[in-house]
This record gives sequence, C-alpha cells and structure tokens, in this order.
Amino acid sequence: MATILESFVGSCVTKLQEIVTEKAILILGVKDVLKELQRRMERIHQFLNDAEQWSSKESDHNNCLGQLREAMYDSDDIIDLARSKGSELLPDHSLSLSSKSNTCSGLSPFSCFSNIQTRHQVAVRITSLNKRIDNILKDKVISPVPNIQATRKGLDPKLRKTSNLVEPYLVGKEVIHATRKLVDLLLEHKDKRSYKLAIVGIGGVGKTTLAQKIYNDRKIKGCFNKQAWVCVSKDYSEITILKEILRKIEVQYMQDESIDELQSKLKSAIYEESFFLVLDDVWDSHTWTNLLKVPMHTAATGIILLTSRLDTVAVEIGVDYTHRVDLMSVDVGCEVLWKSMDINEENVVENCWGSSKQQIR
Repeated sequence: MATILESFVGSCVTKLQEIVTEKAILILGVKDVLKELQRRMERIHQFLNDAEQWSSKESDHNNCLGQLREAMYDSDDIIDLARSKGSELLPDHSLSLSSKSNTCSGLSPFSCFSNIQTRHQVAVRITSLNKRIDNILKDKVISPVPNIQATRKGLDPKLRKTSNLVEPYLVGKEVIHATRKLVDLLLEHKDKRSYKLAIVGIGGVGKTTLAQKIYNDRKIKGCFNKQAWVCVSKDYSEITILKEILRKIEVQYMQDESIDELQSKLKSAIYEESFFLVLDDVWDSHTWTNLLKVPMHTAATGIILLTSRLDTVAVEIGVDYTHRVDLMSVDVGCEVLWKSMDINEENVVENCWGSSKQQIR
C-alpha cells in the first residue's frame, strides 16, 4: 500500500519541480511556498522509500499513510489551483517576465489588485498544507528518517483517525464483486504474451480504489516475477515514468540517463520474465504506444492494467477488456457510509437506513 502512495508522491514532486519555473507561478508570487511544499514532499518520498525503517505497529503505519494520502490529494488540487490562477493573470499568455520577478510589473492596475488578492488566497492554502504536513512528519512512525524529530506534539487528534490508504472494509459489494471478477480475468490470461485491461470512469468514481484492490489481492501475489504500480497523471514526464518502474523492480540507473538508455534497461530487466504493470490515471495513449509498448513486449508474459477517465485512451491503446466503473447505487453508497462511520449495531443501521436513502434520493 505504501508503494502506491509512494508513486503518487513521486508524481507530485515532479509536478512541483516543473510548476515552480512556470511564468504563471512567478506572476502569482507563490514560488517560495511551493518550493517549501516540494521539500516536504521529498521528505515524505524518502520516508516511503525507506519503509524498512518502520519500527512501530502496523496500525500506526496505516494511520500515518492515511494522513499522507489526504495531504497528497490536497497537494494535487493546490498545484492545479496555483497553475490555473496564475494563468488567469497572464495577459494574452504572452507576458515577458524576468525569472526573478514576483511583482505586478507589466500588469494593469486591476490585474495587479487581482494578483495580490489571488496570491494571498493561494498562498494561505499552501501554507496551511505545509503546516499540516509538518505535523504529520513529527509523527514517531516517521522519526527514523533523518532530520525529523520524534514527537507527536501538534498532531490534530482527528488526523490520527484518518483511514488507511485503502481500508479493506470501506468498499461496497459492487467493488468486491468487480475485484473478484477482474482478478480471475487477469489470472486467466496471465500466461499470454500481452494482455491489457482498462478500468474507465469519471473522476472520483473509484477507479484507483478498484485497481488497488486488484494489485494487492492475495491471488495476484507471487504470480508474477516482477510487478510495479505507477501513477502517470496528466502532466507526466517520460523519464520519470521509466525511472519509477525501474526503481519498483529494483533496477539501478544513473540520474542523467536518457529515455533510450532507460528503455534499454527496462527491456533487459523484464526479458523473458512475467510482469504485471499498473498505469494509474492515464490521460493519453502515448504513455503506452511511444514509451512502454516496445520494452514490455520483451517480457515472456505481461499484464497491463490501466485506469483512465477517457474511453478513447483504452481504444487507442487497444486493450483486450474494458471495465466501466459507474457511480455507486444508493444502497451501496449507504452501506459504505455506515461502514465509514463505524456504525455496526444492527438496530441503529435499520433505523437510519430508510431515512438515509430517502435523503440521498
């Protein structure tokens, strides 16, 4: 589970590295607080990468992972917000701006005022998130990581109750049934040279949750020589994707290696091996067709599971099977709601069930 979150954090770090140099961010004037966020993300990435240093109970790890997961979701939203708000301040998207300028120079008086107001709103959100992450990083579970103090002071008690990365019980029957169906489908085709499966649906409908359930299923474990999970996202870096896959399958590489060199290493690493690869949040087919298709075909057998909001991505990649995730039914939604609230008493559930469904409808 930490592996999946680690991939997400790596994606956020890459986004932050790219966004802090954009003109929109320089105009918005939040470069410094974003770089502070980037440094915190790098510390989190180190923590997740050094999982063997954990010395506390597994429940403590899960609580910490839950807190980090929520912070990563907020970070992703803030990155998009900063980029969007900064772009709105670019007059005709053609502003000539010094790389060190954080002023209103070159903007109209109205734009200048908007800059100050918007900058304050975005900066407050980033600063608030930085403080939240600081509290998480003080947790004793993370204390083995260098330069992080071992203390829980300042941690909001509510944060400690944050759920695990994927709580096993916080899914409805539909997800459980879909997991069983897709796991059986993958195992049925695991000996094929190449088999591609897509999970498609609108944002926030549960595609990643379903993919995580499949990836962590006990039937899958041990069926493949190598397996890796990579969060692709909309603004991905080809080099970052390749390095992430290589790192997950424990292949060493040099930081300055080219795409061709990294692809060559991937080919060699999975040659005549069985390989299970999950590509989460894919926005275009180029990730597969231009980057991973050739290396993956050197594997003896390969299962590719991807999640995407776009049907066209699945079609262009040429998947063998597409599973659509729809909005959960009212009954399943209520079931998950009561589980998330830890309400197990049968009489309480029966009394609330009818009124809850009526409110939802």
